[in-house]
Formats: sequence, structure tokens, C-alpha cells
Amino acid sequence: MPDAPQGFATLRVRIDAMDCPTEEALIRKQLSAMPEVRHLEFDLLNRLLTVHHENLTQEALQKALRGLGMEAVPAGSTAAVMPAGGFPWHLVAAGALALLAEIADLATASVPAWLAPASALAAVLLCGGATLKKGWIALRHLTLNIHLLMTIAVAGALALGEWPEAAMVIVLFAVAERIEAASLDKARDAIRALLQQAPDTVRIQDENGQWQTLPAANVSTGSLMQCRPGDRIALDGIIVNGRSALNQAAVTGESLPVEKQPGDTVYAGTLNISAALEIRVTATSSDSMLARIADSVQQAQSQRAQSQRMIDRFAAIYTPVVGLIALAIAVLPPLMGELSWQTSLYRALILLVIACPCALVIAAPVTIVSGLTLAARRGIVIKGGQYLELARSLKFLALDKTGTLTEGKPRLQHIFCAPAISEEQALQLAASLEQDSSHPLAHALLSACTQALLPVTDSGLLEEDALRGVQGKIHGRHYRIGNQAILNSLPQKPDWLTALTGLTEQGNSLLYLCDEQQLLAVFAVADSLRSTSTVALNELRTMGVETHMLTGDQEGTARYIAKQAGIAVVHSQLLPEQKAKLIAELASSGVTAMTGDGINDAPALARAHLGIAMGAGSDIALETADVALMENNLQKIPELIRISATTHRVLWQNIVLALGLKLIVFGLTLTGHGSLWAAVMADTGASLLVVLNGLRILRSHSA
Repeated sequence: MPDAPQGFATLRVRIDAMDCPTEEALIRKQLSAMPEVRHLEFDLLNRLLTVHHENLTQEALQKALRGLGMEAVPAGSTAAVMPAGGFPWHLVAAGALALLAEIADLATASVPAWLAPASALAAVLLCGGATLKKGWIALRHLTLNIHLLMTIAVAGALALGEWPEAAMVIVLFAVAERIEAASLDKARDAIRALLQQAPDTVRIQDENGQWQTLPAANVSTGSLMQCRPGDRIALDGIIVNGRSALNQAAVTGESLPVEKQPGDTVYAGTLNISAALEIRVTATSSDSMLARIADSVQQAQSQRAQSQRMIDRFAAIYTPVVGLIALAIAVLPPLMGELSWQTSLYRALILLVIACPCALVIAAPVTIVSGLTLAARRGIVIKGGQYLELARSLKFLALDKTGTLTEGKPRLQHIFCAPAISEEQALQLAASLEQDSSHPLAHALLSACTQALLPVTDSGLLEEDALRGVQGKIHGRHYRIGNQAILNSLPQKPDWLTALTGLTEQGNSLLYLCDEQQLLAVFAVADSLRSTSTVALNELRTMGVETHMLTGDQEGTARYIAKQAGIAVVHSQLLPEQKAKLIAELASSGVTAMTGDGINDAPALARAHLGIAMGAGSDIALETADVALMENNLQKIPELIRISATTHRVLWQNIVLALGLKLIVFGLTLTGHGSLWAAVMADTGASLLVVLNGLRILRSHSA
């Protein structure tokens, strides 16, 4: 599918009658002829159509769709454009009439001759009206779809005097369509359930200090909300009062309770277990983390996977080829004296029934969306089906160190100072320079300064480099703080540096503070390896994934953490562009993923086949990544690979089912053992089976 053109207005509508590629083809042909339409995007699973246009009105769009027998409402509308389905009494009656036609046809001697055709015609009219109408519309627009094929099959069977078969074909088709629609609704409900975990109402404190219940959609950021134990949190926010255990499974996929206290971030959909909380709202309901997850899953459906593109190409030639074969079977055997015209035409009708590729085309989206939804439930947000498919083929995984392999909460261990400055002065200067930095090492200095009750002064920030550090002016003097590059830039290194030998080999990261002339202090900061990192990396090795560490930290520190984690290949003291270059080199040898959580990881994330951002990372890393882990847990990566493998396996099962049933009918027809009702069962049954098999992923525990 070509990318949507930029700069055009969009209309997004829901069409309840659109859930099959045949309807897509009909709509595409009708709307593409309109001069205002520039691009069309179809989401069949959710029955959504996005139209990129110039000066196209909603009324004109609805009128064009109405000409195809379809009604549309704006996306997001709760209005129903199709009547709610009650008990299908008409199908029961049509089935009884079809059975009566079969009995009357068999008992020719004891029943009136008109009973079989009358019963069959009544059954066709009772349950086939919608199909026949859609078939006529398709014929008028010269579009070959399942409804036109069924119309031809029923009309042909009636013309040949095959009364029971004509009735049974239309009844079976109507029943199967109804069951298939119900199954597809389950897939849609699974996605909608992601959002429904957040309550619709919330208790908000008004200007008089009183608590009142309001719709969550009406609450703005900055409001103070209350969440009682046993309730779900309605909006993202920061705790200002109270401590409680929360179940964050809706967002992170982790069902074990997490202790939260004032200052901690909480998410909409999270279950409050033990105590009341007062929370300052930081995001509206439409911008909550839960809403962003659901939106990502929704948008991911338009990112077509390689398998979908392959199936679409095959389906484009499947129907014409089968149609030509049907035509040949209808004409050639009688002309050659091999079969009667009635037998040949009957066999051709059977092939026309299986000429629709619906089951094949729907196999991929149902399966992939189920995989995307399962991943989202487990705290893994994948931004497209192509990335879900890639994960199973992962050969190399590159990992940043700080915040990815480690906790990302380093602590200040030691301060080494020049004789002319005290530890307090050095810490105050360092914290003043780093106060606006988002790097975890900067947070360690700021935290230590706060604990020491030292004031932080304005640094007059001049420049911040993603790797080398920060420089600024304090009280008129120029200071710099950063890593080894700062030390290397000094003309002379002091003798007292010899006392620092071996610190990096013990896992410490060193930050150097200097003025314009000399080194003033060295800060040793250490971070601990995540408890889940070693388990995850061992699991990845058993899967055949080769792991590499890519970090901007000093070599000694990097090797210390790598040894603990079991990573053999270490690249240290890297600039962001050097990380990206190494990723490109790995990518030339196999499918490569990069995992990180910082701004300096964004170029490498973008260069990898699969960019994986940790959930607590920067917004730019999450934006650049193809996969976002909503929990800082590397064990989510093996889980991603398992979900990818399961999805791929089920997808190929669906392809075999869709084609296999049709091939069986094809073979039976050529050998003279086929029937119209069997063809309908194979066609609609295949669609039903691939939907149910695809939905099976949602119940998977092993993936």
C-alpha cells in the first residue's frame, strides 16, 4: 500500500457492511473515480475507512457509499448503521423451506411437482435478499465479489432445476456469514477491551475542596483526583498523597502488585489494591498511556506485514484464474462431447463459489491483529504487523547499558577532589550544571546534592552534548562536567588521579568536573544490574540471539556489567552516531534489534531492523522505536519473539486452511464428486475457521 499523501484533509467513517476484501474492492472502485479523493485506507477488521481528499464533504461520501448499498457514520460514533441482530427467525424458516425442497425433490412420486421449486424460491427470497441485492450492485459496477458469485451460483442452480441445492446454498451462506461476523466481533472486542479497563468517571476535587464525580473525558491536567481501594485509576497522574499497592497489568502486562508512594507515576487502568490515593492528573483520557497503547494497536493494523502483501498479490490473480477455469469447464467438455451442458455448467458453478479469496485475504489481518493485541495485553506495544513478523527472525540484539541492562538509578559512591575544592563545593557545582539533564548519572548527582541539603544555583547552560556532558557558567566562571572526553581535553592531568585506578573495573562510572584550566573533582557513580537482565539474556541465547552491549560509558564499567550479564561483545565510549554505525554493520548480517531508553539511543533505534524502547525511556526514544516495552524488563523481548513465532505459525495454518479446503472442493469437482452446498461450506467454513484460529492467539499462554 502506498503511503498516504501529506497535506490533504481526511474523513474517517465506520461502515458496518464492510468486513470483506470484496467490499473493499467495490468501495475502492467507486470512490477512486471521484476527483476529490486522493487516497483510501481500509481497516476491514474494525470496518473503518479513511479518505484523504480535497473538498470532499461527509454528505457526498455517504451518498457515494449509499449507492453501493452501504451506510456510513463518522468513526467513533456510537450510532449503529445496521440494525441490531435479534434471533434469526428468517434463517430458521429458510432452512426449513430448504429442507422441504430437498424432501420434495427426493419424493417425486408422492408430492406435487411444484412443491420443490416453490419451497426453494421461498427460501432464496427469505434469506437471500441482501446477498442478491449486493450481487446486483457488484454486477452494475462490474466488480466480481462473493455476493455476485453467490448470485450467479444460485441463479444458475435454479436455471438448471437444482432446486434443493439453490436453497441450501443461500441458507448455508447466510448462516456462515452471520457466524463469521460474530467471530470478527470478538476480535474487535479484544482491542476495545484495552481501553475499557479505565473507568468512565472519576472523583475530582473542586475549587471548594469538595469531591465530585465527573466524566473522565471532561477532566483536564492539573486536577486532583481520588482513587479508592478496589477501584481502577481513571487517568494518568502523580501520587501526591497516600501509599498503596497497584496492579499495573493493564499497562505493563505485569500482574504482580507494585508499591507506590507520593511522587510516583500511576497509569489509567491500573487497579488500586490497598489504600486510597490522591493523584495529580498529568494527561487527559485521550492522551493516557492506556489510550496510547490502544491507539498504537489500532494504527498498527494499517502497517501491512510482508505476509499480507504476499497474500494480496496472490488473491489478485486467484479469482480471475479460477473464474477462467470455471468458464473453460462450462464450455470445453460439452463442445468436446465429454459431458452434457447441464453437468458442465453445474461444475462451473461450484468453482465460481470457491473463486472468492475472502478466507485467504482475511487470514493475515485477523491473525496479526490478534498477535498485536496479545502483545499489548502483556505490555509490549508493536507499531505494525511487519515488526511483529520480524521479531521471530531476530539474530542480533544490541543493548544500551544504563537504564536498559541496569536499573537506571545510579547512586553516587565517591567524590575525589583537587586540594583547592571541598566535596560539598564540588557536588554543588556538579549538580548545578546537571540540573536540567535527563541522564541517569546526572540524577545521581542531583539526588546526592538534595540529600546533603546543598542549594543548586543557575548554571547559565551553554551546551549539552548527549555523550560528552554539560558546560555552563556559575558565578561568572566556566565549568564543564562529563566523561573521559572532558579529562582528555585537559592539557595536564593531576597526580591525585592515580588513586582512582581500578574504579571502573569495579562497575563505577566516572564523571569529571573541571574549570577552564584544571580538573577539580571526579565523581564515582555506580548502577546495579537489573535482576531480570541475566534471565532474559540467557533465554535469548537459547533462542539463538547474539547479544552486544553498546554504551557511551567507560570501558571498565561496561565490561564489569557485561560480565555480570553474560554479554561477550562490548562496545564502549560510543557517540550516538557510532552506535548507529555499529547497528548498520550488524544489520548487514541478519535481523538486528536495538534496545535503549535514552535520547542518545534514538539514532541507533532508527537504524535497526527493530528498534525496541524501554517503557521508562525518553519520549523521543519511544517515538523512534518500532516496539515499546511498557515495563523496564528485558524478559519482554523473549516474550515478543515467542508471540511473533506463534503468530507466524497460526498465520500459515490459516493459509493452509483457506487454500486447502478450496483445493479439496476443486479436486472433487474435477472428478465429478463436488456439490454446490459443499463448495459453500468450504468457502464460508474456511473464513470461519481462519477467524476462530486467529483468535486462538488471544487465549495463548505459551506465547
